[in-house]
Amino acid sequence: MRYYAGLDVSLEETAICIVDEAGKVIRELRATSEADALIETLSATGLGFERIGLEACSLSSWLHQGLTRAGLPALCIETRAAKAAMGAMPNKTDRNDARGLAQIIRTGWYRAVHVKSAPCRSARALLGARRTMLNKQRDIENAVRAVLREVGLELASVDAAISDIVEPLLAVLDTMARQIEQLTKRVLDAVRVEPICRRLMTVPGVGPLTALASRSTVDQPERFRRSRDVGAHLGLTPRRYQSGETDIQGRISRCGDELARTALYEAAHTLLTRCQKWSTLKAWGMRVAQRRGMAKARVAVARKLAVILHRMWSNEAEFRWSKAPAPTAA
Repeated sequence: MRYYAGLDVSLEETAICIVDEAGKVIRELRATSEADALIETLSATGLGFERIGLEACSLSSWLHQGLTRAGLPALCIETRAAKAAMGAMPNKTDRNDARGLAQIIRTGWYRAVHVKSAPCRSARALLGARRTMLNKQRDIENAVRAVLREVGLELASVDAAISDIVEPLLAVLDTMARQIEQLTKRVLDAVRVEPICRRLMTVPGVGPLTALASRSTVDQPERFRRSRDVGAHLGLTPRRYQSGETDIQGRISRCGDELARTALYEAAHTLLTRCQKWSTLKAWGMRVAQRRGMAKARVAVARKLAVILHRMWSNEAEFRWSKAPAPTAA
């Protein structure tokens, strides 16, 4: 008899439902949302599990790593697919969610999510922390400008009350600038010792941030069957709705890693507007800009960059500035 388990993970406690191959509920349990506690609870049942599924969330990478190390067949499933499959349930509870996950795992109506390696998760956290700091810095700068507008942006006329408001904000900005500089230095240090990132940075427009974002997002290039699948994975391909005689192609889906997608978009903008050296990629992007506008050209070049970076990584190839083959030695 084969058994399947669904784990509905929350911050403190996880609801567990175990079903057999016919879909009958065998056991319903609860355990602390820690890898050791889940391993102990599942092992105590004495059942041989075919698959153990948990929905992708902030804790799933850590729990998945612990369960797989213990020899349990754990896998993460895509959140959107799980939500769509369980949307017919009238009542949403942790118990019902665990039951739904168990049935999804049993029937195979799920899409497995790649769990990234620890170095890639660390790099992703570094880039996310830096972006958060930059966003907060911009918010505080806007707050300072809003306060100074009360006096017409004339610093000489700022009274004591306004100074008492602005000075703490300026002190926070000074601290944040130093911390952002340290985070940026950590990014540069990580890229400097990473051969893959250094290879990706040979592409025009791709800097350390874009290279590290692509590296941490893809993690393992062989998990993509084709290089062009990376563009769809990052949400850089158009949505499509087709039903009967209706066939609508919309804007890009914007699914996947927003950090990597934004970095590639900025790299595309740099390539089209700042890079002076000619390349086939830039020429193609400028032709798209002439036909459809610069905004769509940036998206198209960002998608093309995602494909090129993956192909360079997979084939250990160098960036080709033109389509002409490299000259062979005599």
